[in-house]
Amino acid sequence: MIRLQNIFKYYSTRFTKTYVLQDLSLEIKQGEFVSIMGPSGAGKSTLLYIIGMLDEPNEGEYFYRDQPVHKMNEKKRTELHRTEIGFVFQQYHLIDELTTYENIETPLLYQKVKGTERKGRVAEMLDRFNIVAKKDLFPNQLAGGQQQLVGIARAVVARPSLILADEPTGNLNSEQGREIMELFKKLNQDGTTIIQVTHSEEKAKYASRIIHLLDGRIVREEAPGV
Repeated sequence: MIRLQNIFKYYSTRFTKTYVLQDLSLEIKQGEFVSIMGPSGAGKSTLLYIIGMLDEPNEGEYFYRDQPVHKMNEKKRTELHRTEIGFVFQQYHLIDELTTYENIETPLLYQKVKGTERKGRVAEMLDRFNIVAKKDLFPNQLAGGQQQLVGIARAVVARPSLILADEPTGNLNSEQGREIMELFKKLNQDGTTIIQVTHSEEKAKYASRIIHLLDGRIVREEAPGV
């Protein structure tokens, strides 16, 4: 489903290049659940953003379902991102001017889902994440954990083929975090491919494969056997 070949990402100044990812190659099959771990600055979030088509590598090739993402124009990449990928951001990235309901509904508008089905799907998410009472509130009226739940609901509502999650439980209490990981596990069992970045060894073990990054390179992989 995903194939990265010899990916480099760096930032240049006049005299130096600072590498974030170095000669990174990776394959992820459809239906996998993968955790990416590593210390701060290892390149985890950058890798996730490149897979999610929100950032581009300086060098290397990226194939998504055998389509060459590295050769696509921005419009084509944006279209693929909107139809295929649900992204859970560490910093929520909710739209300030929209209510909880409207934020969750947004991906369905992009996909041109009909009104009655949209209502049903958003209602299901509000119920599943126990945020029905928050549906008319704006992001600045929500606590951090509630904003994260809205962000996860928004990522899941469009039933994407691929969910990318950057520290998805970082702002949740332990019970909420466990519930979200169980939800991801169920979505994965139903066929959704999931890639998460996490610092938590406990949360990483929900995956079938853990990839360890250091200084922009994959240093080892393991199968937790959960």
